[in-house]
Amino acid sequence: MAKHPLFRQTRGQMWLDGDFVDCDKALINVQTHGLHYGSCVFEGERAYDGAIFKSAVHTRRLINSCKILGFELPFSLEDIEAAKSELQNRSGIGQSYLRPVAWRGSEQLGVSAGSNRIHTAIAIWEMGSYFDDKMAGISLTISDWRRPPAQCAPVKAKAAGLYMICTLSKHAANDAGFNDALMLDYEGRIAECTGAHIFFVRDGQLHTPRADCILDGITRATVMDIAAARNIPVNERYILPEELPSFSECFICGSAAEITPVNAIDDVAFTPGDVSAQMIADYDTLIHGGQLA
Repeated sequence: MAKHPLFRQTRGQMWLDGDFVDCDKALINVQTHGLHYGSCVFEGERAYDGAIFKSAVHTRRLINSCKILGFELPFSLEDIEAAKSELQNRSGIGQSYLRPVAWRGSEQLGVSAGSNRIHTAIAIWEMGSYFDDKMAGISLTISDWRRPPAQCAPVKAKAAGLYMICTLSKHAANDAGFNDALMLDYEGRIAECTGAHIFFVRDGQLHTPRADCILDGITRATVMDIAAARNIPVNERYILPEELPSFSECFICGSAAEITPVNAIDDVAFTPGDVSAQMIADYDTLIHGGQLA
């Protein structure tokens, strides 16, 4: 299955520290703390027909991620919402991806940088479906890297530094011929993919890992809302790799990946079926502003 590439913004305007600037003029100091020490948080959001899906929910999580990393976003929720809306309107793109990001600046380059200025930016670019022919399913392989426990990393922040092991896992999976990697947690239980959460289907019920050491996913919560509307039970629990053959369907979900079925995890095969198709259809209804019947 072909995957559409994710592009960075290469033209038009982005929002930086309160102003709209041409993207080639949106520059930062190479000595910024966010680059050297990972003091950076971000969001990934999508707009459909010009409307940003669950925009305020993403902004609240961005603000909370800043707090977890020990700094305060220098703009209010209303400021960020207005900036995203204006940026979306200026872009003229109907189906887009937005990347709000906040980071510590370059005033002090050392582990301690409490007085550094906090910068904020929002970029935007066009994005269609992340995967072609979703019902064909994608393939996953289990990564050698594991998600850390909450005592060892700020796991509830969407922090840039937490994604290094995701990059390593994704590259290894792609090199081995898989679309993505499935990561286990520190105890060897199923956790998440490199940029998406995961659900399994057994006897008409959904099973998904507990969010002990993973981000509280916005699309994950949307899947649970859809399931509730369709009277599909959801079991949030610890799931072991040995259970994989007992599930009939599997799908991943995230703002970029939307809802995408899985056809294999290593040598365990799945058949994308009715539950996955229902989830895809209902999610498509919601992101385009509709209501579930």
